Amino acid sequence: MTRNNTALRIGLFSGLCYKIKSRPVRITVPFINFPAREINCKLVYYGPGLGGKTANLQWIYDHTGSAQKGKMISLATETDRTLFFDFLPIDLGTVRGFKTRIHLYTVPGQVFYEASRKLILKGADGVVFVADSQEERLDANLETLDNLREHLKEHKLDFNTIPYVLQLNKRDLPGILSQEELAKQLQVKGEPITEAVAVTGQGVFETLREVAKLVLAELKKGS
Repeated sequence: MTRNNTALRIGLFSGLCYKIKSRPVRITVPFINFPAREINCKLVYYGPGLGGKTANLQWIYDHTGSAQKGKMISLATETDRTLFFDFLPIDLGTVRGFKTRIHLYTVPGQVFYEASRKLILKGADGVVFVADSQEERLDANLETLDNLREHLKEHKLDFNTIPYVLQLNKRDLPGILSQEELAKQLQVKGEPITEAVAVTGQGVFETLREVAKLVLAELKKGS
């Protein structure tokens, strides 16, 4: 890993801190790589344990050309994995001549990894909430959604304005709630809703496009 790439990853993971007139100011904007003319955006897939976050990222990684993506980094726990990789989509266009490089993260779903979940959210430019459509997982979805909102607030990120998409995963399983019922329970700010079967790729890239579109809209507002 080059020094520049290391700095890039650290910057995205920890947020950016600039000093202006000796006063530290934390800025939660995308990291800009001027030599490469790239804007680097951090997207975090959040949700309850075993809900399909890893399956989403694995599908995206496996179906993205090798020339467009970096190496996948996987931190395994006993029951879950935290994944990270970056890639350069060819269909997102540019912002003032800068290409957009997307950095995708998952968080571990189990509550006893709460510190890790909180840390990975730091500096996020957009969030996908991967909900488990099974009826018996509704309480886990609601608890994790509350957890997400708390952690964003602690990072001084506004849940009401951050680009955000709700994905209803596992739509192929028996005993799932209807889209209407899940939307009633989980949709909180009129965010886009996608349906998915992440293990087969259904709805995976649709979800990614939705959240990337929202992030780009925010970038263009600020440009």
